[in-house]
Order: sequence, then C-alpha cells, then structure tokens
Amino acid sequence: MDVLSPQALIQDSFELFSLPDIYFQISEMISDPRFTAQDMGQVISNDPSLSARLLKIVNSSFYAFQARVDTIPRAITIVGIEDLKSLVLATSVIDKFSGIPSELIDMTDFWLRSVQCAVIAKLLAKECSVLHCERLFLAGLLHDIGSLVLYNKLPGKSLEVLLAAEYDRHLVGGLEQEIIGFTHADVGAELIKMWGLPESLYEAIGSYLSPEFSLAHKLDAYLLNLASRLMEVSQQDISIEEIFAGISDEALSIIRLEIDQVTKVMQKADQEFAQVFELMAPDKKFH
Repeated sequence: MDVLSPQALIQDSFELFSLPDIYFQISEMISDPRFTAQDMGQVISNDPSLSARLLKIVNSSFYAFQARVDTIPRAITIVGIEDLKSLVLATSVIDKFSGIPSELIDMTDFWLRSVQCAVIAKLLAKECSVLHCERLFLAGLLHDIGSLVLYNKLPGKSLEVLLAAEYDRHLVGGLEQEIIGFTHADVGAELIKMWGLPESLYEAIGSYLSPEFSLAHKLDAYLLNLASRLMEVSQQDISIEEIFAGISDEALSIIRLEIDQVTKVMQKADQEFAQVFELMAPDKKFH
C-alpha cells in the first residue's frame, strides 16, 4: 500500500484502530445529566477488564480512601467524571495496541514513557494555572500514539527511521518526515480526530513537535512539547537547565514558567509517576 498521507493511513485502518463502543457509550452518558453513576456503573460492569482496573484505582494509595470500595458506581463517584473518561479511553487504547512487534517497540517502555509524559504535562499545566488541566494528562498519554499506528501499518519504514535515529526519540520526528513524508504526531492527530475527541487534544498532539505552528491551542502544544523533552531528564541524564537552554524565547514567553517551578514539577512527577503507572498499566504485564 502506497500511503501518501496520515489521513489515508488512518482511513485504511479505521476498523483496526477504532475505539470500543463502551467508550462512546460512557462519553454520551457523561454529557447527558439524566444518567447517574449507577447507570454508568451498569455499562462498565459489562467490561471485566475496565471494572477491575477502576476498582484497583480507587482502592490504591493514589486516592487514599479510608474504606474499601467494592462497587463500580461508588468507584465512579470517587474517581470523578473527567478521570473516569480518561481511564476508559486509556484502557481502550492500551488494549487496542497490544500486538506490536517487539523489534520495533517494547510496549512496557512505550507506556512507561507515555504515562510519564502525561503526569509531567498535567503538572506543568497546573503550575501554569491552566483550567481543566486533565486534558494535558490525556495529551501526554496519547502524544506518541501515532508511532504505534506507523509500527503497525509501516513496519519497514518505521524500523528504517528508528535505526537512522539510533533509537533516540529526539531525532525520530525529523527522520519520519524525511523517510515517510509525515510524522507520528501527524498520524496521532488524525487518529484522535477520527475518534471524535476535542480539537484541543488533536491540535496539541499534532503540533507538539513544532508547537510554533499550532493555532488555537498554542499553550497546550508548548506544554506538551516541554513535557516530552523533560522526559529526557530521567531517561538520558540531561539537566533541566540544559532543557531550558534549548527552549526558544517565544516558547518561554508563552509557557511563562521559571526553572525552579519546573524543578518542583519534576520532583512531584517522580512521586506521582510510579503510582499512576501501576494503576494504568495492562494487568497482563504488571502484577
């Protein structure tokens, strides 16, 4: 198949990468005030994997709830509507992309990086006083999702990119553009658009590699870009000062965060990350 665009790639993969009905059911129920936590609980109870993960989350130290929660409606009340939607989406996505060849990606490593980016992005947004900063958690979680589509649909070219980049994620976007003709960010944005998710999400993800080209959601794109670069602090032993030295004046004027604020975010991210990852990771890989 000669793929000319991210749109063609996603359209060709519609069935393969479509989200399960339960995600759309829950989304509709959340936006309709007639439905209660009890109603949503009945729908979620039909999905054993999602039910187990939801109960696991509310009974974890992350929520530090005093008494054990053993019903789905009660769990929904504790987690909250926005977190519930994120959880359903994350669970659906994790299960959807479980069969990628291991020579292209270690899926455990992929989700480690995705959850780490999600935590950092949300905390940066909070530090910036962004309203509804949970959307940055989702943006971080899904920022690299286009890579999985590329690995699935174009494994040969994807491997060529990874070898040329020597598996350095920082170089991958430019090499994808050169070798494939578009990037994982372009593909991710198209996939998220196909899923009917908000414009703020697909625009931030589509332009996170080059946030200066974002239009309506510039701050989200810049925060996501910074979060993806801050992952290098723990992964490649690069200092926050070095990251800041590479940030443009335009970016600094939009983000308006000082080094000490980002240092504080990274300290908090380290604490939150282990808990969040344990909760969101696929049960078949983590115990």
